[in-house]
This record gives sequence, C-alpha cells and structure tokens, in this order.
Amino acid sequence: MNNFLHLPSPLTSLTSDFLHKKGVNLWVKREDLIHPHLSGNKWRKLEFNLEEMKHQEKKGILTFGGAYSNHIYAVAAAGELFDFPTIGIIRGEATLPLNATLSFAAQAGMKIDYVDRTTYRDKEKLRKIYQAQYPDYYLLPEGGTNIHAIPGCARTVVELSAQLPQLPDYICLACGTGGTLAGIVSGLKGEAKVLGFSALKGDFHQRDIQALLAKATIKDPKNWSIKTDYHFGGYARRTPLLDEFMISFNKNYDIPLEWIYTGKLFYGVFDLIKKGFFPKGSNIVVIHTGGIR
Repeated sequence: MNNFLHLPSPLTSLTSDFLHKKGVNLWVKREDLIHPHLSGNKWRKLEFNLEEMKHQEKKGILTFGGAYSNHIYAVAAAGELFDFPTIGIIRGEATLPLNATLSFAAQAGMKIDYVDRTTYRDKEKLRKIYQAQYPDYYLLPEGGTNIHAIPGCARTVVELSAQLPQLPDYICLACGTGGTLAGIVSGLKGEAKVLGFSALKGDFHQRDIQALLAKATIKDPKNWSIKTDYHFGGYARRTPLLDEFMISFNKNYDIPLEWIYTGKLFYGVFDLIKKGFFPKGSNIVVIHTGGIR
C-alpha cells in the first residue's frame, strides 16, 4: 500500500531575516508531499482505518463531510488508489457545477449523497440511518477522526524523532476535528508543547480532544492548547488579509498553502512569532497537513 506514498515526509528548514531577527528556528514537516491527492493528516488518519475496514471485512468506506472537505477528497482518492468503493454524505444541498473537491471525488468514483443541514446535525441518528442502508460499508466519521486515526497521526512524531537531533520545543498544526492533534499528543508522551490552530469558530476542541484521548485510553499529558483567534470568520471562510499572507508566504518560502486550514495555521504561527510568543532560541515544527488549493 505504501508504494504509492512518499514516506517519511520531508522536513524543511525555513530561513529568513524575519525568523533570524526573532531568534527562532522553524521547520515545516511537509506532510502535503506524501501524495498529490492523499496527503497530509488525511493519510495519517486513514492508514489504520483502512486496516480496520479490512479486519471488519467491509467492502468500502462511507463517510461524511462538507462540500469543501479535504477528508472527502482524500477518501475518494484512497478508494481510487486502493480499489474499493466510497460513498460521501455531504452536508447541504447539491449545487451545480460541482466545486473542485466534489468534482474530484465524483471523478474518482465516489457516490455522493446530500443531506440537509438540520438532519446532518444529529450525527448519531445519521450514522444509524446509513449503517442500516449500507451494512457492507465501513462508516468513518467526519474528518476521519476516531480512535483508529490516533496511531497513524502519532507516526509523524516517530519520523520527527529520526529527522531531528531532538524533538522541538513546539509542534504547531491546524485543527478541524482535533484527531491529528490527539495523535501528535499521543506520540509525544509529554515531550514537547503542541499548539493547535482552529480553523473553525468556537471553543469546543478542548472538550472533543480530551474525550477522544480518553476513549483511546491515552493519558492526557496536558502539554497542548488551542489557539482560537485565527479562523478568519469560520470554516471555509477567508479574508483579503489571509490571501495576501498566503501569496507572500509562497513567494518567500516556496511552500503552497490552502485557505481552509494551512493558510490560517501559518498566519497564526508567524503572528505569534512577531508578537514574541515563542522564547528566543525556540525550535518550532509546523506540520503542513496538506489540503487542496
């Protein structure tokens, strides 16, 4: 299976007058380079879920997401790459022409079904409806976040341990459902601080991540926190300020970003560096979790 994938993902050191002046060392873990379509934390979350799908002898994956979901995109890509059927349950009404995410998913063979937003909110009822309708499919939650996602995300830490003389002081990453952060926390075992940058409005990640760690019987080392000031209006929202930053960042460092997760993440990290949040001499790794642009 891993023959399709670029693993371990590269670790790139960033240099600039700005970073030198602020006295911090910054690396980017290029999870976006794992695969053109099955990249970043989406592969990390899927790895052990695919094993669980086979263990349960299910023929394919049925999963959930919004119209711009990187997770939907990645599951469709995995189905095409590894030859199993996929079904995507999309929040909201059908809109034509399909956006880039859903167009790719459909072309990759994913069956797309739309659910109105009110019905979609009752996740447990929705799961039961589709489990009864498609008993031969492995049901994967929105964002791919469950206890099987954690060990795959923890492998990022294993790779970092081999790529650096020692683990960094800080690991920064974008947060949607919180599964990737839970995996990173699990892999670190309290050895570094983890900052999650929420791409959504609201202060719910703390509760959800604590619940996920407890469900996976992982002791929470309390070495993590969530930054909630960099959502730029909420999920799949953007502003000219974010767009300008992404263009400038790509020009300066030759690393492309997208506006749902990674653009907000890097804006937040650089804003905190500018404000002196990180002590001088800090070693910081930012996990680039991929995503379509």
